[in-house]
This record gives sequence, structure tokens and C-alpha cells, in this order.
Amino acid sequence: MAKPKTAYVCSQCGTTHGKWAGQCPDCRQWDTLSETALEPAVKSNRFGGYSGSLAEVQPMAAVTMETEARLHTGLKELDRVLGGGLVRGSVVLIGGDPGVGKSTGLLQVCCEMSQRVKTLYVTGEESLRQIAMRAKRLGLPDKALLLTAETQVEAICAAAASERPEVMVIDSIQTMQVADVQSAPGSVSQVRESAARLTQFAKQSNTAIFLVGHVTKSGDLAGPRVLEHIIDVVCYFEGNSDSRYRMIRAVKNRYGAVNELGVFAMTETGLKEIANPSAIFLSRSSEPMPGSVVMVVWEGSRPLLVEIQALVDDSHAENPRRVTVGLEQNRLSMLLAVLHRHGNVVTYNQDVFINVVGGVRVNETSVDLALLLAIVSSLRDQPLPRDLVVFGEVGLAGEIRPVPNGQERLREAAKHGFKRAIIPRDNAPKAGIKGMELIAVGKLGEAIAALA
Repeated sequence: MAKPKTAYVCSQCGTTHGKWAGQCPDCRQWDTLSETALEPAVKSNRFGGYSGSLAEVQPMAAVTMETEARLHTGLKELDRVLGGGLVRGSVVLIGGDPGVGKSTGLLQVCCEMSQRVKTLYVTGEESLRQIAMRAKRLGLPDKALLLTAETQVEAICAAAASERPEVMVIDSIQTMQVADVQSAPGSVSQVRESAARLTQFAKQSNTAIFLVGHVTKSGDLAGPRVLEHIIDVVCYFEGNSDSRYRMIRAVKNRYGAVNELGVFAMTETGLKEIANPSAIFLSRSSEPMPGSVVMVVWEGSRPLLVEIQALVDDSHAENPRRVTVGLEQNRLSMLLAVLHRHGNVVTYNQDVFINVVGGVRVNETSVDLALLLAIVSSLRDQPLPRDLVVFGEVGLAGEIRPVPNGQERLREAAKHGFKRAIIPRDNAPKAGIKGMELIAVGKLGEAIAALA
């Protein structure tokens, strides 16, 4: 029997190479090439074309546009992240650190959905007894849920074709394997082929599939980068082991808003959704403290009030420290330069520590103004008013730029009892906000002067 031909596939960019190398020639990443078996080439006719059956082609006007009702998961916060519910035939990948609650949350969702639609839970890491014990411990309605312990993708698809479930969970994709691929489970080729075949089955059978994915030390999903391109929705399960709160964030969604955030509390009976996330992030001390200010960030389709803290202290090192938790560190260095140049505030001899309270990670630029005012407050040892809220983007010339959804942010702050707001001038509504004093600024110096 002839030995199958092999090639080396990069786990980052997905390119194929004929020989192994320590660095991928295309994306320049190190130690990303792994060996995989090549499939036989498709035969062509004498004109160089495809010799099989032709693909069906039809005009766009002939495509039916009927919208189907989405499947509700039983958790409104998860439905929000998914864009209003689970779409039939979609594939959702949920990644997260070990022990964060991925399997527990999906088991809870499966048990709830099994009361309305046929649901199949496929486990490749645990026994059926372990799954049943967890469901009993959480007090879940598990009588209608279907279970199977299997890692062979072909066997899973055959069982699903026989049972015809509307929802299926694969826990996890790193344990799945395809018989045709000559490599171990969890390898780049196995993860890619397993995800591709499960996705094909989902589209053909109209079955909604949840895939559980492991993450690396850097927080990225383990396996090939092409995995995130194959599927429809990518969500990350975030949370610290010392905190009872968990967050699910959508970083890719073909059916809804990207960066939508759902907040949950992990309890003895599973995940409990938090209907008002701003309330849990605003548990501040009873007395005003220097370096603390509340900002309004936009997460997906709603505003969220989060406290940001800054600590500025004399540095005894040759290079002062710049430490951020929940923010990008390079942006802090840039904003400190703007603060020095256009705000006349010197921090080159100071250690600067920044923390976003509650474990929230902020990726948008509306945090800029609140961050700089918190630094000024800590440096001057000047507490800011507890009823003050701040948002706005800071440019390199010291200008305060507007941010999207300014009025919605202000209404959310007013709803939580804030009386004052420092905002970009272009975000100030003409009619104002009832019960709130708006301080509209156009330059960084004006915002710093408003603190006096």
C-alpha cells in the first residue's frame, strides 16, 4: 500500500508547505507548522475543468427570504450575545479558560432547551455518568436530554442523522477526530477537518451546533486560525476563578452585533443572568477616593457603566512602570504623552497603574478622557465627585473627539443617578438631559480645568 502524501500546515495562517520549517514563510510565526495528510486531488477532464456534477447556480431574486423564528436558549443574556437567539443550522464556538464554566453553562442551556426541542449533548472529555451527576447537582430538568460519549465525527453525524436533534453540543472540538486524517486528536488537521465536517452537517440538516473550544496561554483559541473562519459565531467565556461573575463576549457573529456582552453570576445552581450589569460594576467605596471615575462604554448594542481606577506614584526605577488591567498598555503610553504635551501634566518620573473594575476589558476609545482624568485625580490626590461620569476620545493634538451613541450613554448614566458629565462638545444634546449637568469640552485642557 502506498504511503499517503503529507504536507505541513501553518496553524496561524492556514497555508500549506512542502517541507517543515521553524518559521512559517508567509505569516512569519514560529513553531506553527504541523504535518498533515493530503487528500487525493480531484480528477479533471482533458480541458482542465471539473469532471464531476456541476454546482447549482440561481439568481439572487430566486432565493427565498423567509425568516425563521430563533431558538431561545433559556438565558436572555446569551440570546442577546447570539443576536436574539440560536439560528437553526448555525455553528457557535464557545472558548474559554479551563474551569470558567463552559461545560456547565452549555449543559444548563441543553437541559432547558430539551424541554422544547430535541437536544443532543456529545461529550468527548467526560463520561455520561459525570454529565448526569452534574445535572443532578445543579437541579436541571435533564429527563429529555439525549447524551452520547463519542469522539469519532463520522459516528456523531450518523447518530445525529438518526435522532434528528435540533440542537447539538460538541464538548470539545479538540477531542474530535476524523478517520481519514492520520494525526492525533487536537492537532491542526484534526481540528480543522472535524469542524468543517460538523459545519457541513449543520447546514445540510439544519441543526444548530455548539462547539466547545480550548484556549492557549495567550487567550487565543487552540487549533488553526481557519477554525474561526469556518463557523458562524465565535464567543469567549471570560471570568476569573476568584470572581463569581462570568462574561460571554461575541467576537464574530454572522447573525448579530459583534462585541455584544452578556453578564452572568456563577452560583451553586449554575449560571444566573445579570439583567442590569452596570449595577455590579458600580459597587464603589462609601467615600470619594482619588483616581476613581465612572465611564460609559458601549458593549455591542447597549451602554455599560464601569469604574476605572488610576494609581500614580513616584518611581524609583530608571524606567517608570506602565501597568494596565483591562486596557491596552500601548494606548496608555500614548495618552500619557498627550497629557504631558497638551495638559502640562508630567508623569515621566511616575509609575502609573490602571485598572478597570470588575474584570471588564475595554477595547473602544471612549475610555480615553476618563483614563486621563483619573490619572490627574490620583496625581493631585484630588477625589472626583461621586455623581460624575466621563467619556470621550482624546486625539494626539489634545482635542476631545465625539464617540458613537452619546445620548444613549448619557441616558444610562442619568438612570443610575449621575448628576454631572464631562463629555465631548459634539456629543452634547441640544435639549440636554433632564437632571444632569453637562460639561462639554473640546480640548484636554478644558476637561482638566473642569476638575478644579
